[in-house]
Amino acid sequence: MAKYFDPHIHMVSRTTDDYQNMAAAGITGVIEPAFWQGQARTSVGSFIDYFDTLLGWERFRASMFGIHHFCTIGLNPKEANDLSVANEVLEILPRYLVKDGVVAVGEIGYDDITPEEDRFLAAQLELARQFNLPVLVHTPHRDKIGGTKRTLAVIREVGIAEHLVIIDHLNELTLPLVLDSDCWRGHSIYPNTKMSEQRMVALLQQYGTEKMVVNSAADWGISDPLKVPKTGQAMLAAGFSEAQVEQVLFHNPVDFFAQSGQLDKQLVGTALPIDQRRQWQDNSALRGQEPVVK
Repeated sequence: MAKYFDPHIHMVSRTTDDYQNMAAAGITGVIEPAFWQGQARTSVGSFIDYFDTLLGWERFRASMFGIHHFCTIGLNPKEANDLSVANEVLEILPRYLVKDGVVAVGEIGYDDITPEEDRFLAAQLELARQFNLPVLVHTPHRDKIGGTKRTLAVIREVGIAEHLVIIDHLNELTLPLVLDSDCWRGHSIYPNTKMSEQRMVALLQQYGTEKMVVNSAADWGISDPLKVPKTGQAMLAAGFSEAQVEQVLFHNPVDFFAQSGQLDKQLVGTALPIDQRRQWQDNSALRGQEPVVK
């Protein structure tokens, strides 16, 4: 069975059934970017609790189903406009960027493309440069072309090495902009919106597989945590080889985030041993079920 790695999925909003189904489909590892949770947070403490959940409970929960879990930490663009909270979040980020399992700064970028978003994007790119970490950049849902162009401009203004940056949520209109840089190229495969498996296959046929990355970006909305393996099936049906599928859907994302020094390709290529008798802070992901050990 092919092995897959989903480098952008919001598992705090998914169930353990999703972890089981992902593992059965060949997903051996995931990266969970810090992002907006559907409702604006009103204090820095709520960010601290959220970051701690990504590093603690969620990493533990993934391990219960054999999946390696990593995360990215950052102030998302949608909440960068509340200066009373955003400034405090920026102050706590350095202590999180050195923790085990943090493979990048992110998601950062643009939502409404405001001066405040400009400021916090540049500040967090500078943090990534200081900590020698990769960066995961979110491109906006509105004015995607303008936001992508501005993103590339700020990356160059800050001076972070472009090979340490992945620009996500690309499509047919924005991918060519990123191809002119040394940044990596991220694509989110979604039901109904963003990119479909078939559109992704067409981009791979047109532009090749170099630095091309695919994710599900699955969250609390209408989304599908199996979109990475489903893209693999679409690639095979279109005539791509198994080696090309594994290059795009495993090696490329792992190679990008391995630049953090926190992710070992050989290790994440094999499922974690499962021991569901373990607990996290005296809590279990089970609800009376018989623990699986294998």
